[in-house]
Amino acid sequence: MKQLGLNEIREKFLSFYEEKEHYRLPSFSLVPENDPSLLLINAGMAPLKPFFTGRQKPPKSRVTSCQKCIRTPDIERVGKTARHGTFFEMLGNFSFGDYFKRQAISWAWEFVTGVLEIPVEKLYVTVYQDDDEAHDIWTKEIGVDPSHVVRMGKEDNFWEIGTGPCGPCSELYYDRGVEHGCGSPDCGVGCECDRFVEFWNLVFTQFDRQEDGSYLPLEHPNIDTGMGLERIACIMQGVDSLFDVDTIHKISEEVCRIAGVTYKKDEAVDVSVRVVTDHIRSTVFLVSDGVRPSNEGRGYVLRRLLRRAARHGKLLGIDRAFLAELADVVINESAGAYPVLSENRDRIKKVIALEEDRFRETIDAGFQILAGFVEDHKAAEGKLFSGEQAFKLYDTYGFPIDLTREILAEQGISVDEEGFNQEMQKQRERARAATRAHVGDAGWDDKVADLLAPLAPTSFVGYDSCETEANVILLIDGQEAAQTLSEGAEGIVVLDKTSFYGEGGGQVGDIGWITSDACRVKVLDTKKTADGKFYHIVKVCEGELSNGAGVVASVDSESRSAICRNHSVTHLLHKALQNRFGKEVGQAGSLVERDRMRFDFTLTEAPSAEDLRIVEEEVNHMIMKAMAVTWETMGLDAAKAKGATAMFGDKYGDTVRVVTMGDYSMELCGGCHVSNTAQIGLFKILSESGVAAGVRRIEGTTGLGVMAELYNAQKTLSDAASVMKCAPRDVAQKAKSMQDEMKALSSQVEAMTAKMAQNAAGDLISAAVNVDGVSVVKGQLSGAGAGALRTLGDSIKEKLPCCFIALADVSGDKVTFVTMATQDAVKRGVHAGNIIREMAKVAGGGGGGRPDSAQAGGKDAARVPEALELAETLVREAVSK
Repeated sequence: MKQLGLNEIREKFLSFYEEKEHYRLPSFSLVPENDPSLLLINAGMAPLKPFFTGRQKPPKSRVTSCQKCIRTPDIERVGKTARHGTFFEMLGNFSFGDYFKRQAISWAWEFVTGVLEIPVEKLYVTVYQDDDEAHDIWTKEIGVDPSHVVRMGKEDNFWEIGTGPCGPCSELYYDRGVEHGCGSPDCGVGCECDRFVEFWNLVFTQFDRQEDGSYLPLEHPNIDTGMGLERIACIMQGVDSLFDVDTIHKISEEVCRIAGVTYKKDEAVDVSVRVVTDHIRSTVFLVSDGVRPSNEGRGYVLRRLLRRAARHGKLLGIDRAFLAELADVVINESAGAYPVLSENRDRIKKVIALEEDRFRETIDAGFQILAGFVEDHKAAEGKLFSGEQAFKLYDTYGFPIDLTREILAEQGISVDEEGFNQEMQKQRERARAATRAHVGDAGWDDKVADLLAPLAPTSFVGYDSCETEANVILLIDGQEAAQTLSEGAEGIVVLDKTSFYGEGGGQVGDIGWITSDACRVKVLDTKKTADGKFYHIVKVCEGELSNGAGVVASVDSESRSAICRNHSVTHLLHKALQNRFGKEVGQAGSLVERDRMRFDFTLTEAPSAEDLRIVEEEVNHMIMKAMAVTWETMGLDAAKAKGATAMFGDKYGDTVRVVTMGDYSMELCGGCHVSNTAQIGLFKILSESGVAAGVRRIEGTTGLGVMAELYNAQKTLSDAASVMKCAPRDVAQKAKSMQDEMKALSSQVEAMTAKMAQNAAGDLISAAVNVDGVSVVKGQLSGAGAGALRTLGDSIKEKLPCCFIALADVSGDKVTFVTMATQDAVKRGVHAGNIIREMAKVAGGGGGGRPDSAQAGGKDAARVPEALELAETLVREAVSK
């Protein structure tokens, strides 16, 4: 048996099936395309479902691939076992109505025994109990010893999910030897021990399961096979764990080097090494495929993985950011099969570094808060850790619930996940309430989608003309097909061809008119389905529109021109940003409206005002160069060869539209544009902000929008000058003069506050209570604020070497507590953070802090004296321990 590396095995498999006239498909993105049922690609055949269902035509009837996959349901077992991992690669060969069982079985055996040279006596096969055909092929045609072919039941060897295509399967097993067995005389294929390892599953999709549970034969049976690359690599390399496979082991070695630990000497250390090793693999591939850390969906999966890896790095003693450094190893080991990793190296590392830095900013505070929660939980002898507290850790300190659950499990504590989910639901409802102003797709539902389904894609002629003659092919009134739409009615109109652009690619839909001799219909918006059917959301202003009528579709040309200006400028802006910050800048989204544009782009740091000025100036320079804007359609590979920029993470068909602006910009784009950059007029950046980790947003406007901004700015300046009683040209100087006056007054206030604090300090010190050598100073002020309380506390600490200070300020209904403890008091057991937490509870608030300094708030001013008295009691308890 050959000793083969993981990368060698992958290439041998794909080359083998290419020789069998299979088309080598590159791995699909981990982000599913047009499959809402999946969060992430989790199986080799998942992205091929459109081919199996007939929705799309495969490039050939025979296909082979190595598909990257991610599964996270068992994330908490990763690191604790030799087999569990979140990232894996799945080798597969597929037939779409071409060959069937005989070739699938024959080629699988040829590859395993001929290419990999696995000894025949080490191989076992399972077949479905009723699949005599597969059994005979294995034993009579291939020649496998019948004692090595095992029939198994439906649960193990029949693939089906509900109704639809399904069929029996046949699995290949490797016998690792008796030394890996359980010792039972019944030990064999299917045993739960580690002796017999299943590594390749051949699925024979030959039936169509009906609603009544019956099975009808498929007219064109399919083949779907899957072999885990890491699992076969374990077999070929003779190792017990996927973490010992060559390419993965190199990552583990780097983790150990950074942490200064040795693998396989301490189980706790080994678990953390394995967690970091697995999670950085998943993280690198997710980021490369365009996923960004967030609190929803795929972004949340990425955030969980990355923050869990960071936490286990901390458990290993790594006290610095290290995951971006570790990403280099993953990229170096996998770039041969996935060149995009090298192309995106800088982007991958910056996204990882930014997220790790963000987590490091809160992780220590989060651990401290969690420790306080745990202490309270144990003191109260609670059964479940509060879901509300778990949500606070998630919402404030970025602790995914999985991380909190794992940390608490190490202490034998369970989390009230139902309570956590309730808090999460409340937050979602608050978010929905804030954005409920708009209802997408005109109340879109499955019934309306069903009406559109039989229609052919709409012919779009709007690139060349804003007006066209067309025929009405569908009217929808509410959720029902209609023959007419009468005056005053609102509904949906579908034409056989249209000049109206349907919302897509960030560009809003066109508005305008649909007219005929019988009616005048206002188009309020235009949208399109994923399969190219345009639909117009309308209101009938005059007459009656009938199904089948001939009409004239006229786009509002002024609105379209404004949209074109704002769309074309996004291309110029994209290029200018890349020129300023490098190729790491990629488009992360856009919105092109009539009045303004919005452009989201990847950049790890906020651009300076000078950066934005330079970018804006370059864009306007390109506008004034009056460059011709042209577009052409071509094959995707040809477009990329010409150097066209594609939107990162977007999916494109075989034929694409390339928009070129002089010799400056070339992008793949299906939107509407000016014919010359001079038509844009002017460009002005209105704002720049951060919208997510590593993603920035520029909002701007063009043409007449710039003029409107200039008028508004001029009016604002005039109004400010009027208020400040100066000429507009003197506003800046006047503002500075007023600011200097305010600073001088502020300094006077600070000096008076310090003096008052000194006076108050003497009074409070004289009333201090000595508690076993610790002076307890407490007092209540009115309208002072937290800053004044801290100043007063510092003044008292200068006079008393061993003291605890509890101060409160009441301003209306707001209560502020500040506690301080000198180092001598802390050594006696006094903890300012713990004490203030209990004080705040008395006043209906919360808070905490360090042993020597803490701050909290409250709501019940009447109970402040009680809270201050409690502080003295808690100090007595602390020093008496």
